[in-house]
Amino acid sequence: MSKQVLVIVHAANTSTGKVGQALQRRGFMFDRRCPVEGDTLPTDMRGYAACIIFGGPQSANDDHNPGIHSELEWLERSVLPQQTPTLGICLGAQLLARVMGGRVGPHPDGLVEIGYFQIHPSEYGQTFLEEPLWVYQWHAETFEIPCSAVHLASSERFPNQAFCFGNSIYGLQFHPEMTDTTITRWCRSTAGSRQLSQPGTQKLTEQLTGYRAHAPTSHCWLERFINHFLNNSSHG
Repeated sequence: MSKQVLVIVHAANTSTGKVGQALQRRGFMFDRRCPVEGDTLPTDMRGYAACIIFGGPQSANDDHNPGIHSELEWLERSVLPQQTPTLGICLGAQLLARVMGGRVGPHPDGLVEIGYFQIHPSEYGQTFLEEPLWVYQWHAETFEIPCSAVHLASSERFPNQAFCFGNSIYGLQFHPEMTDTTITRWCRSTAGSRQLSQPGTQKLTEQLTGYRAHAPTSHCWLERFINHFLNNSSHG
């Protein structure tokens, strides 16, 4: 099994956080690409153990953005046909869902999730998520579950929180990679601070309180999930 993981980010300063740490502890190295900054994407995925697509400020519907447009085409033409083990997080999951036929858009009532919210396993998600889990969220848009995928988890505001396709394609609406440093940086950024004024959004102090309360449990879940993802990928 290759020890190289293709990491796709959508901003130059994106941190891979707890996800990156979990992979590095298992001996993986990263090939990091940022298509919205002009990086090319590999057409031959055979040299990679997996692909991790992180979030970003863009929309999966930003066809006018050359980087997003090229990423959508790349997922459709290279990643899915080659059955590359892939994990999409937030925007990454929305891009995967769109390529697989699911629509991406805002909540019909204009709701958002920014802060810590509880997700619940679906009928078919008991292996993915054994019990309800508090996770970090930062999104105003979300995905439909593609008709070819399995719905794994939901939250009160956004019923589509996770899906899988086969054993090796996963989309997560939430952010398992978060550290308290990243939470603070996002909230204090110019763009992020504007979003904190939206109704129902948690303030930075609430988010950091949530991190201290819930991060240990969510990080334990992440360790189990990464093992599951990599084990199935190596046999997929």
